[in-house]
Amino acid sequence: MRLASPRLPVSAIALGLAVLAGALLGGCGKGGAPVQTSSGGPQRTLAPITPEGAVSVATRNTTRVGGADVASDAAGVARTAYPGLTTATRPQTVVLVDEHNWPAALAASSLASAPLSAPLLYAEGDSLPEVTSKTLHTLAPFGANALGGAQVIRIGTAAAVPPGILLHSLPTATPAVMAQTIERLLVSANGGKAPHQAIVVSASAPRALTMPAAGLSAESGAPILFVTPGRVPAATAHVLASMHRPSIYVIDPAAVSRTALDELGHYGAVTQIAPSSSEGTGVAANAVAVARFTNGTFGWGVKEPGHGLVFANAARPLDAPAAAMLSATGDYGPLLLLEAPTQIPSALSGYLGDIQPGYSATSPPVKGIYNHGWLIGDERAISAATQAELDSVLEITESSGPQESSEEPTVSPAE
Repeated sequence: MRLASPRLPVSAIALGLAVLAGALLGGCGKGGAPVQTSSGGPQRTLAPITPEGAVSVATRNTTRVGGADVASDAAGVARTAYPGLTTATRPQTVVLVDEHNWPAALAASSLASAPLSAPLLYAEGDSLPEVTSKTLHTLAPFGANALGGAQVIRIGTAAAVPPGILLHSLPTATPAVMAQTIERLLVSANGGKAPHQAIVVSASAPRALTMPAAGLSAESGAPILFVTPGRVPAATAHVLASMHRPSIYVIDPAAVSRTALDELGHYGAVTQIAPSSSEGTGVAANAVAVARFTNGTFGWGVKEPGHGLVFANAARPLDAPAAAMLSATGDYGPLLLLEAPTQIPSALSGYLGDIQPGYSATSPPVKGIYNHGWLIGDERAISAATQAELDSVLEITESSGPQESSEEPTVSPAE
């Protein structure tokens, strides 16, 4: 049981928020159009988002990061993790991936793990959005020694970077081959040491159902590999064989055929992660199942208060790789999903109620443990009213304290 949520050092938070607040005051920004609350009333817009991807609103228990599009969201996360004002607050290297290449972006989430701890930024085809260009300049990566000093890992894009930046480029390929290439890069950065776990998803599965793989990969360092609905591609098989009987975790197993699951079993023990019958179905329940899941030292196992949590809209799947850095640093939060900007799904609401912090007369709140939520995107992704509702359910309250759930997600080794 984890008793306290790991926190970013106060100095680092202050640095990041100071930089972002300065950008917010100094930039022209983008205004947000009004949206409707779940009650149907008018919703005020939040503070404008600058091109740099500034933090717009922070409440007692939540911090919103990002803007009106995925490039701004990725930039906001990157600048929160790496304000870039000192060597200690600059990354070794930055991942630059084409926002039109979902499999590459998802697989690149593993690069946010140690030892690279690389934030992800988005190119738009072969061009750099202004927010990406400015953020790359601010981050000023100093180069990853394990990759020959590469400051930018460019994946599936020929977008130009500032002169003098040392590149390590990976070409566009099929999802399985791209994931294999990224896994080889991760192993190289780790001194040739292969991971002991792999996360497998179907290349044709709905993106919203595979979004939670991004945070889990970033936290654990397990690569994300792809199968087709009916088979294990040669590139995926080669990676699994090289890992020498790894533990294989399949997210959204309903999208993977029995034949493919059996084939995966030839390379290691296969475990399926899916919602329990009591958790329901859908993208929110699937994300909760991933957040609850644990197997030994692998998995989030978030079943009690005292954690960071990352919230994104399932309609913006590229926000998952963008937010992966928040799962691999700071308060290390699993990704949880909303299905609409103005409503918290019942599966998510129930889960947050289960892990809401509590205090009592004999254990005052100053001695308590706390939850913190990162919200990705502007109010078109998650409304201001929803942010207020999330803040309330994350708040420590006077009670006897929540009980740790004994309910486990469906976890079954493949036969």
